[in-house]
Amino acid sequence: MRYFVSSGRFCAIAAVSAVVLCQGAGGQNAPAKVPPTIEAPAVPPRSSPNDYQAHVSAGAVTIAAEFTGHSIATPLATFTTDDFVTVDVAFFGPPSAHAKLSHEDFSLRINGKKALPAQLYLLMYKSLKDPSYVPPEPAKSKDDAGVPVVGESPSDRNPQWHPVPFDVEHKMEVRVEKAALPEGDRALPEAGLLYFPYKGRENGISSVELIYDGSAGRAILTLHP
Repeated sequence: MRYFVSSGRFCAIAAVSAVVLCQGAGGQNAPAKVPPTIEAPAVPPRSSPNDYQAHVSAGAVTIAAEFTGHSIATPLATFTTDDFVTVDVAFFGPPSAHAKLSHEDFSLRINGKKALPAQLYLLMYKSLKDPSYVPPEPAKSKDDAGVPVVGESPSDRNPQWHPVPFDVEHKMEVRVEKAALPEGDRALPEAGLLYFPYKGRENGISSVELIYDGSAGRAILTLHP
């Protein structure tokens, strides 16, 4: 038995194959999608130590700090967390002064109880909230004919949970990271945020002490809640 393929049909198949190959090659060479850049500046030091709630000398440097409670005030946005409290801290010194900085040099004593060591910003991610974020409104309920039901929303019977979009979460995380106190040998003045685990309410705080024990010496700052 013999098989014959007409020249016209063969040309049509060859043309289709060439188009498919060209489209595949074009897809392989398509540029990768670049994620948007998130603006996240570091926390700048204020004009002087007097611009903070408290300041104290530790060796040749001056440490200044301010307690901000469950609020996390980054340069571009303020976030909240129920699981941590924040202290805005800064180091000042004479011209050309340097200091070795680390969050591990700090602890926080609240209401005279055991001091809480500062934690890495990574541990706060799961509890971060953006007060400016508004979740989408739930869809209106409809009857069997597809007509919207007046005076009743799905949330009245079945509350809906809306996960925070990834881009919103990622923006919070990047800004909290950049706002944290820089680590290592740094030229002064330098500033940043410290994060301490504390789930209590702010109105139940009567006293706050920031304890520093680092390369510059030891110091205690009394902060107002």
